[in-house]
Amino acid sequence: MRLAYSTNGFTRRPLPDAVRAIGALGYAGVEILADAPHWVPGRATAADARALERALADSGLAVSNVNANTAAALWPIEPPEPVFEPSLSNHDPAVRRRRLDYSFACVELAARLGAPAISVTSGRPEAAVLPADGMGHFADSLAELCAYAAQGGVRVGVEAEPGLLVESSRELRALIDRVDHPALGANLDIGHAICAFEAPGEVIERLAGRIWNVHLEDIAGRKHHHLVPGEGDVDFEAVFRSLAAADYAGFCTVELYTCAHRDAEAAGRAHQHLAPRLAAVVQERSRGAR
Repeated sequence: MRLAYSTNGFTRRPLPDAVRAIGALGYAGVEILADAPHWVPGRATAADARALERALADSGLAVSNVNANTAAALWPIEPPEPVFEPSLSNHDPAVRRRRLDYSFACVELAARLGAPAISVTSGRPEAAVLPADGMGHFADSLAELCAYAAQGGVRVGVEAEPGLLVESSRELRALIDRVDHPALGANLDIGHAICAFEAPGEVIERLAGRIWNVHLEDIAGRKHHHLVPGEGDVDFEAVFRSLAAADYAGFCTVELYTCAHRDAEAAGRAHQHLAPRLAAVVQERSRGAR
């Protein structure tokens, strides 16, 4: 396991600058925000791609994930907070197609950068649509998206989130089993699991073998607000032990979009809190394997 950081915590800087800043803080990987103001499919140019690739090479960072969870870039005026529509679960096929095309472009970016996966969300339940029907639309979209992603060697991780159509690991596990495609798994957000009143260890065990990326943030009082690790209630060493027990060997990506106004300070403090705890678990695991 290695630590990465999402550029959605550095949205006040251009994407190449964000990548270099994250690399300077000691992280091994970076998650690319595939939304405004960073990488926007359809708007990003060949020069943008070269600048991003240079920044990755200069910083020595691997790409942990392409974050295609939100879609602010698809609105004429950027909303003040994250939005999920047009979603992959919308009842309107034209709306779903618009988000699928966006997601296909994110898959292409992931393949170009060597990222193992993209992450997506279900979107919110629609007022006039039964959740079961929305879940069917989402499953259909995921089947098509996974077929496309698999051609480029990219996986698709669904991120469960409080208030969305898929908000628990149980719903996500059922969805993975329903779609039944080897490219489909979880972008497991530990804080979201806690907000959904799920124990991280149980969630990791339930999704073991289908976790493509892990999001980390601290949470206080089960309130869905991303805090710098060390500011809340999450026992990160226990989380790392559970991931190790599940043979997870991917990235643990810190996601602090709430801290863009203090980006480097928050990212630095997160690394200081998490790195020794992760190292202790990795060493403990290594000794046990001898």
